[in-house]
Amino acid sequence: MIRSLIAATKAPLQDDDVALCERVFHRLTGQRPMSNGEREQLASAILHFYQDGVRDEQSLTRLLMD
Repeated sequence: MIRSLIAATKAPLQDDDVALCERVFHRLTGQRPMSNGEREQLASAILHFYQDGVRDEQSLTRLLMD
C-alpha cells in the first residue's frame, strides 16, 4: 500500500525511505485489525509525516500510535 501511494504522489523517495515507511506501516497495522480505509489513511499519514521531516523510525511510529 505504501508503494502505491508513493507512486500516486510521485514523491522522490529512495528505497531506504520506502523501506522505513513500510516497516512503520507493518508495525502499526499488526497491532490491531484495520479496515482497508484505515490502512490507507495510515499509509497516507506515514508518508505525510515522513515528507514533512519525521525521518526517525521510532518517532514516526510513536507519532502514529493510537
